[in-house]
Amino acid sequence: MKSGTHPDYHFITVQMTDGTTYQTRSTWGKEGDTLQLEIDPTAHPAWTGGRGQMLDTGGQVARFNKRFGGLSLSKK
Repeated sequence: MKSGTHPDYHFITVQMTDGTTYQTRSTWGKEGDTLQLEIDPTAHPAWTGGRGQMLDTGGQVARFNKRFGGLSLSKK
């Protein structure tokens, strides 16, 4: 393996939005730096599967169901 091709992999401290901290290894920053999160992955809907909404613009879902609603995948 060539030397100098990989970034420095070192310990940093990650501080969550609620103040809790943990140590992990990363290529971010320098040894001993603290990464302060602005969005908490334990509470943000993008990571927790929050309420998802499907918008039916122009009745496209209704039109699809009208055309293909009678189809079934079961073999008879």
